[in-house]
Amino acid sequence: MKEHAGAVRDSAEQRREQMLRAALEVIVERGYADTRIADVAERTGTSPALVIYYFKTRDRLLTEAIRYSEDTWYAENLRRMEGISTATGRLAELIAMICLPGNPEPRSFWLLWLDFWAQSPRSAGVGAVRQKSDERWRETIRSVVQAGQEVGEFAPTDVDNFTITLAGLLDGLAVQIALEDPEVPPQRAYELAMRFAAGQLGFDWEPAPKQARKRGR
Repeated sequence: MKEHAGAVRDSAEQRREQMLRAALEVIVERGYADTRIADVAERTGTSPALVIYYFKTRDRLLTEAIRYSEDTWYAENLRRMEGISTATGRLAELIAMICLPGNPEPRSFWLLWLDFWAQSPRSAGVGAVRQKSDERWRETIRSVVQAGQEVGEFAPTDVDNFTITLAGLLDGLAVQIALEDPEVPPQRAYELAMRFAAGQLGFDWEPAPKQARKRGR
């Protein structure tokens, strides 16, 4: 009986994740505002009623999809950071997470977040998720900088000011990546952010040779 109940829970969780992934795909293709429960149901081969059963409302489905995307993104990238021994290397990886994401492609990744940001002022639920997301990201940056200062890799810069400034800079660069601005391709965005971080935190950094710039993903 317990094994059967566990199998049912696993099946339900798999179906729920399938719906979340489908919602993310539709948001990237059509935009947050034009994504409907019926679109997600069609893509997953289920009924709108079943999607509503799992998520109750369209807004909850879409905010849960954003949260799922973020959690997956953090799990993948932070796991990779565990193998980096220096604070400088971890900070470089954080910046690459924003400017050079491997999967999904940079533009698709940021199109999703552009829609999310646009909805935040108009929806209390979306706004709350956005605020938590920003807090989580700033704390991630802050912890890496503090660790670097503790071991002497980084200069004693004001951590909070640096964190807010870097987060804002990366958000702005991400918009240009999403819009495919020819003046700000992902690699250039990464290099600009790294030069800023190196200047503020007092560590040496130079771009890798062109043939070595592509990240192994």
